Amino acid sequence: MKTTERNRSIWLMAALLFLGATLYALPGSFEELTDTINYKSYYGRVIDAQSNKALPFATIEALGSNTATVTNIDGEFIIKIERNADVSQLKISYLGFQNRILELENFTGRRSFTVKLDPSFIQLKQVTIRPKDAMELIADVLDNIRSNYSDAPMMMRGFYRETIQRGKNYVSISEAVIDIYKGSYSNEYQVDRVKLFKGRKSADVERMDTVLFKVQGGPNTTILMDVVKNPYILLSEEYLNIYDFRLTDVITIDDRLHYVISFNQKDYVDDPYYRGRLYVEMDKLAISEAEFELNVENQDEAARLFIRRKPMGMSIIPERAVYRAKYTIEEDRWYFSYARAEVKFKVNWKKKLFNTTYSTMSELAITDRTYDGIEKFAGRERFKSNDVLNEKVYIFFDQGFWEGYNVIEPDQSIESAIRKLNRKYLRRNG
Repeated sequence: MKTTERNRSIWLMAALLFLGATLYALPGSFEELTDTINYKSYYGRVIDAQSNKALPFATIEALGSNTATVTNIDGEFIIKIERNADVSQLKISYLGFQNRILELENFTGRRSFTVKLDPSFIQLKQVTIRPKDAMELIADVLDNIRSNYSDAPMMMRGFYRETIQRGKNYVSISEAVIDIYKGSYSNEYQVDRVKLFKGRKSADVERMDTVLFKVQGGPNTTILMDVVKNPYILLSEEYLNIYDFRLTDVITIDDRLHYVISFNQKDYVDDPYYRGRLYVEMDKLAISEAEFELNVENQDEAARLFIRRKPMGMSIIPERAVYRAKYTIEEDRWYFSYARAEVKFKVNWKKKLFNTTYSTMSELAITDRTYDGIEKFAGRERFKSNDVLNEKVYIFFDQGFWEGYNVIEPDQSIESAIRKLNRKYLRRNG
């Protein structure tokens, strides 16, 4: 892969702006989701049956439809289903655990229903066919993309959330329902495109803070994490010279056997690349999940990949950049369904004794998809790679703002942050 293409791909996945400015508080309101005339909400929490610990980012699917969502960091979820939809069951799945299919009636009422998942164990002696090596397996995965993933463009709808924290405090939360033109996996010229459907935000920064922290790219960054559609992220033509791939395990995901391929950049590669794991479904040889993080040991080089602009006298040290992408299967085809990116930085000022930690998280859950009404968005409608979501959406107080659109339920810390922001606003405007 050319260096410029590689730099562009990493930058798009988490481009940050640090601008010198005095910030002020903005009001916000994220009301509790409610039922509507056309949609009904179902609440639940997913935990480990053995430890009773929450299972974050578990997948919740309404069987018989394309409606889905994921659990938040506390294992909680809300899924909205059309009242006239022919849906009677929910499928709950999580990496390394046995799937559960439950009747929808278990989730009726406002009270949250707890779903306990049992760990999934397999015996390696049951696996009788193994590839000669990981590289051969990767080559087979790439050869099978046309047959394993969509060979035609489609339209997707998803819920996207983006947060910024200063230390442990949330200073910005933006979220939106987005439309996605998803290009064919067999046509590299059909580029994925994003359009904002509706969104809102809340933001607040202490008055003493003199740094305006922005995130460029928004939903585009999470769309790029589809490593099958964008193989240059991890699987470029030169990956043989960049990464060491190893077959390290065999596990079950959604009751399907998977190879686990671990990878890391070679010792002689100095530039920041990735390390992580690919989960390859054994029967179809398709990537169903990918977990990876950027090597930030070379702090100066890593900082140049992320930071677009910063004030004089500020040094920025990337501490961690972690990514995750998931796919779901339907009728022998795999579809991009979820992505999450988390980046953490330490900020130092000259002549200041203490440093400040900033972190950003972006998350996308695909809630619907269709091959009907395929629409390539006009240039003026597209969300561009240099756009900032926080500048594209507005502050809303409408309790029914999300209507029937599925969202990722905020974790408790975000809810607490929003309540604090609202109290500040009421005091200032009371």
